[in-house]
Amino acid sequence: MAISKKLLFLCTGNSCRSQMAEAYGKNYLKNYDVYSAGLEKHGLNPYMLKVMKEDGYEMQGHYSKTLNDVNDIDFDVVVTVCGHANETCPMYLKKAQIIHKGFDDPAQVTGSEEEILGQFRKVRDEIKSYIKNELSKII
Repeated sequence: MAISKKLLFLCTGNSCRSQMAEAYGKNYLKNYDVYSAGLEKHGLNPYMLKVMKEDGYEMQGHYSKTLNDVNDIDFDVVVTVCGHANETCPMYLKKAQIIHKGFDDPAQVTGSEEEILGQFRKVRDEIKSYIKNELSKII
């Protein structure tokens, strides 16, 4: 069966949450061609790479993208994953089903390396659960 629908996970920097969501989306949302993007390119956060590797995701082929990088794609579903109100979640202005599911930004956590990794793991697990158990049932 050919993939005909396109889904975008959208966030501010495309370095953590939307990248994790793209990886899990590609695994659990088989009827969708899954992408991620942000307002700015922030590179891939090394803590995100580490916690995703712990869960079996090497993140090969992933790179930070902006909306301009995916502008030629017409998405059927756009899921914004920005967390707190102080973040500026990007708006997708083309026609698409828009879903918002906010997650805390693990890159904002300070403390020891283990505390930071703990927050990244928490957000990783929340994103994985959401995509696998909720989003997959509503789209």
